[in-house]
Amino acid sequence: MIGFVLENPLAGALLVASWLVLCLYAGSALWWLFETVVLARGWRTDPDAYEWGLEDVQVRILTIDAEAVVQATVDAVPDAIEDVHVIAESDLAIDGATVHVVSDEFDCEATAKGRAVEWARRNVPCDREYVCYLDEDTIVTGFSGLPDADVVQFTEKPLYTGSWLAYCCEVFRIGYQYEQFGFHRLRYPLYAWGGGIAIRSSLEGAITWDAETVTEDTNFVWRAASERDISFAIVDARFRNQAPPSVWTMIRQRRRWISGTRADGHLLPLRYRPLYYTRIVAWAFSPLLPAVAIASVLAPDAVPSLYVYGGLSVALTDILFVYTFAGLVAYRKRLLAWPVLLLVTPVAVTAHAIGALWGFVSPVESFDVTEKVPPETIERVNAGLEAGDLTAYDGTERLVRDTDEANTLTGSLLDD
Repeated sequence: MIGFVLENPLAGALLVASWLVLCLYAGSALWWLFETVVLARGWRTDPDAYEWGLEDVQVRILTIDAEAVVQATVDAVPDAIEDVHVIAESDLAIDGATVHVVSDEFDCEATAKGRAVEWARRNVPCDREYVCYLDEDTIVTGFSGLPDADVVQFTEKPLYTGSWLAYCCEVFRIGYQYEQFGFHRLRYPLYAWGGGIAIRSSLEGAITWDAETVTEDTNFVWRAASERDISFAIVDARFRNQAPPSVWTMIRQRRRWISGTRADGHLLPLRYRPLYYTRIVAWAFSPLLPAVAIASVLAPDAVPSLYVYGGLSVALTDILFVYTFAGLVAYRKRLLAWPVLLLVTPVAVTAHAIGALWGFVSPVESFDVTEKVPPETIERVNAGLEAGDLTAYDGTERLVRDTDEANTLTGSLLDD
């Protein structure tokens, strides 16, 4: 192989880079398996053992001006939570919540969404033990209380909003996020994002949101972990938020995520950084695995070591299907959907990685709000919903269908 590299510098450089990416991806995959199989043990807290009830929670919903979307979110907040606030950039008419408009004169180091959260911390009184932050499109499901932890992350399950490919990418992403169940054993959770996160109000007051970042939730958790020994818990409530309505919207969203976490990487201690940056590279270049696997089958002797590389690529490509499998389990998808969504995995992986690769080579520095669709659109495109279902939903049960229907062979592929 050395002779090939010397005789063909460009092809040799690509070969070396490919091996490097393969090694990084192998490390990332092994770490994911370690998190989900070993570190995740003991993550679950019995809801009957929750130490804090809904009366101990203040809800804050963040938006710019998506009135109809926010109203559906407020409607789904359980009635037992009486302290509900909407933090907006313009005045909105919302039933069931107090609306606060962020002052144009307010100035702090945080920008965009982080600025709004910091304004709320300073200006919205809170006498509850926890502040629960919801995105504007988050439909609460199965929220009955909280375990006694400084930071509580709610799992998510995005709803189909019109783009079949973007939805498939979300199933893949949710499967990968099974690793969150192991984060309670890490001093620094590797990320904190999703439909909702609850933070002990005393911790929020001590750490604040006043930091320049485009991924304010992960930034907050990392800064908190650097200053004190925080506890982190997962509640597997599967809050329903919206899948991006188009592939282009999803690509821009992923670009912002990867840009923000790269920019905040300095907050992590040195022992975490190799692991963290390995994951970024693996995410951005993951489509290389199936591509090389196919090339090794078609032309195994074209490049030295390609046959060996191809064999390893095939093995690591299998882990991509494991992520999709985990997503199908999380979604409790109908049996009819399993083979279809598994087969589309290579396409979903590629689309999912485009934004990450873009953010890797050209990071974004400004916050770009992901487009949301109104409740009527969600009810129209999801076969399991009828007009008015989101308005009538009370946040206590499964939103689209009963769990036992998952074992049937009928229904829509997208009905979950």
